[in-house]
Amino acid sequence: MGLPQPRLPPPALPTGPAVVGCRPELRGQSRPLLSATGLCHFATLVLALLVLLEPLGQVDTRKTVKAWCEVHPRACYSVFFLMPPPPQVGVGRPLSQALRFRGQGSQKQHQVCRDRRLETSSTNCPPEKTTAWVRLPHRMDSVQKQDLRRPKIHGAARVAPYQPPTLASLQRLLWAHRAATLTHINEVWPNLFLGDAYAARDKNKLIQLGITHIVNAAAGKFQVDTGVKFYRGMPLEYYGIEADDNPFFDLSVYFLPVARYIRTALSVPQGRVLVHCAMGVSRSATLVLAFLMICENMTLVEAIKVVQAHRDICPNSGFLQQLQVLDNRLGRETGRL
Repeated sequence: MGLPQPRLPPPALPTGPAVVGCRPELRGQSRPLLSATGLCHFATLVLALLVLLEPLGQVDTRKTVKAWCEVHPRACYSVFFLMPPPPQVGVGRPLSQALRFRGQGSQKQHQVCRDRRLETSSTNCPPEKTTAWVRLPHRMDSVQKQDLRRPKIHGAARVAPYQPPTLASLQRLLWAHRAATLTHINEVWPNLFLGDAYAARDKNKLIQLGITHIVNAAAGKFQVDTGVKFYRGMPLEYYGIEADDNPFFDLSVYFLPVARYIRTALSVPQGRVLVHCAMGVSRSATLVLAFLMICENMTLVEAIKVVQAHRDICPNSGFLQQLQVLDNRLGRETGRL
């Protein structure tokens, strides 16, 4: 059984100069407790001042930004848009009301600027489109994305101009795509046939194919001597050229006349043309290439590829050089070079 403890009197405060001037209500408290209480009171006062000065700071900031925007109106729209909403736009209001308030503010600012422009004839005021973008910022983002999707005309790679082929490149092209077999006659272009002397003398084959015009690039007594008398009684026309399969023979003088003759013959209803020589690979092939270049607006390389897709051809080096000259001249006339 415990005995009650006697109540002891409070300890007596020390006397002397250390306690002189102390407040009676603070005599029983220690120094650390006094310091903590003072810091708490000071922090409370500081927080209260910050809460009271925050609206004033926002007002001063808005006044400063507004004054700066009057001097620089074009650069102030992003600042106005990023500023926090005014006190009357509460947390509970929807976003549409906030955007409407900002649009009204921008309209007022634009009206003031427009009045000032009428007075001072200034041109620093933002246009109407800028005010609309401030009112609807998502429209600016969509326009910027569309601009990024547009093709950059100045930055696009330009097409390299046409480079005339060299003689060596033409010979490689002719030898690289040689056909395995060689027939007597082939249709290398719609209603345009390329063949040899055997096909030119086969009247039954000519009637079967419906040939209406013949161009003989090896006419002459000692070459493919057919002529008008050979085709007498057949419904076809004859055009003969006495050309030699020689690199030094100038076949270019016949390029334009033969091209016109072939074009006229193909323009006739059901017109079909046969161009031939002895083998159908050099002289007649050169004339067909010249026709495609002059009348069909092809380059020399394109014409060779078109004909090679149906028949093996091999013009001699002199004829290739003459075709190169024709290719350069047509390129300058058509703006290709």
